[in-house]
Amino acid sequence: MTDVTVVVATRNRRGQLLEVLGRHTGPVIVVDNGSDDGTPEAVARAYPAARVVRLGHNAGAGAARNVGVELADTPFVAFADDDSYWAPGALDEAARLLRAHPRTGLLAGQVRVGPQGRLDPVSAAMARAPLGVPPGAPGPAVLGFLACAVVLRREAFRQVGGFAERLGTYGEEALLAMDLAAAGWHLAYVEQVVAHHLPLPAGRDRRARHRAEARNRLLTAALRRPVGVVLRAAAEALREPAGRRGLLDAGRELGWVLRRRRPLPAPVEAALRTLERGGPGTPVATPGPAAEAVTAAN
Repeated sequence: MTDVTVVVATRNRRGQLLEVLGRHTGPVIVVDNGSDDGTPEAVARAYPAARVVRLGHNAGAGAARNVGVELADTPFVAFADDDSYWAPGALDEAARLLRAHPRTGLLAGQVRVGPQGRLDPVSAAMARAPLGVPPGAPGPAVLGFLACAVVLRREAFRQVGGFAERLGTYGEEALLAMDLAAAGWHLAYVEQVVAHHLPLPAGRDRRARHRAEARNRLLTAALRRPVGVVLRAAAEALREPAGRRGLLDAGRELGWVLRRRRPLPAPVEAALRTLERGGPGTPVATPGPAAEAVTAAN
């Protein structure tokens, strides 16, 4: 199977990456974000068929994926984390669907979490199809995704400029989802395309993660959403310490935001509002508290 390249962004998770890397099929590009635990060398020894790219510094997950997409020479690209892998046959099915639906730019797969294979709450919310199934799409419309479970049309990804590298890591998916929809591409949830996620019970610094997520929510809103949405996001951020720090971080990017602000087309904004009215756990772009709780439990 050569139509899909798997791009894995990693940093300092050598053991986890080596456990899952052998489960990928087809071409694999591992983009290392400046690991200092020997990850690039270990991957090169254990999986000589994989292409290893050493960035030499931590550019963020979005930037690493951008590099991988540019190096891929297949029409479709699947992302995986260093603690996730695609189920057998999943990428063949994804390629078939993308070939059959030429206006679909992104497929969000079903995520199964942990050794028990629990259904991720984000996948369950996507399956409820709050936006319906548009004509010509292979599944329910979505306006968000989990980066460890997405297959994209490389043409669509490059058309909108990929991930905004200024956002770094955590919540960077939201802006890309909005931009793909604004460019007229379908984003669809397909439950038969399955990814497995095997997170450790204790991972990265959770406080730093929440701060980065708050920053990126604010920046994404300021880049694409109406002023009222931005103000509500800022008010929500003020309610807890990580949010307040994220708000300060976002404020430092005001000049960048003003240069790049481009409000969404009315239909895309209306769809986002429909999802937001759905309440907690509705998949706009990133996992909510329920998804984090399942991840932590595994």
